[in-house]
Amino acid sequence: MVRTLSFIFVFLFLASCGKSGGGSTSAGDTVSLEEIESGVTPSAALNFEVNVSLDDEFTTAQEDKIRAASELIKKVIASDEFKRNILNHQFSGKKTFNDNQGLSNAQIYKKIIEGSEMLNPGVDNQMDLSLEVYRAANNTVGYTYPSELRVWMNERFLNANRPYGVTTNMVHEWLHKLGFQHAVSATPTRKYSVPYAVGYLVRSLAKKLD
Repeated sequence: MVRTLSFIFVFLFLASCGKSGGGSTSAGDTVSLEEIESGVTPSAALNFEVNVSLDDEFTTAQEDKIRAASELIKKVIASDEFKRNILNHQFSGKKTFNDNQGLSNAQIYKKIIEGSEMLNPGVDNQMDLSLEVYRAANNTVGYTYPSELRVWMNERFLNANRPYGVTTNMVHEWLHKLGFQHAVSATPTRKYSVPYAVGYLVRSLAKKLD
């Protein structure tokens, strides 16, 4: 049995991974590159949602922390600052990411906002995560597999981190679900891959809100 947490909140700006439940997805808004490049944050980003399913091993405190992290993720993705940082991200002196699937920065932003996971396809402007907690005395914060919907979170880090720190793991693993990969070993360029770079960005922006 899993617990499903649906975090649905609409952010309107004037200036701009119970014990049972049913999370549902619906058709969302596609985002055009013209809209992204117009300088206006798309409505699909302002309406971005987070849908998380938890296994029964999560404690109430851990569930509360994931709920808080999910709210931070939504606020960050709805922000102009997030969009600006994605579009202006640089690798090797160019506006690009490492391991970017051949996509431009604008296309990567579009893919994030549309939220169509490879194993759960369909534009829904939503991060869908199925989480399972485990404990290991190593430095692995979490992991997943390309053929799995599930993401495993090491409770050693989940317990130690504040909600803004938990956002990194959630976003990093979710970006794998969108198809983005990175080097297995800690190469000098790995931090510029989409899962690492965007995960770090979300943590940095979320820290200001936590």
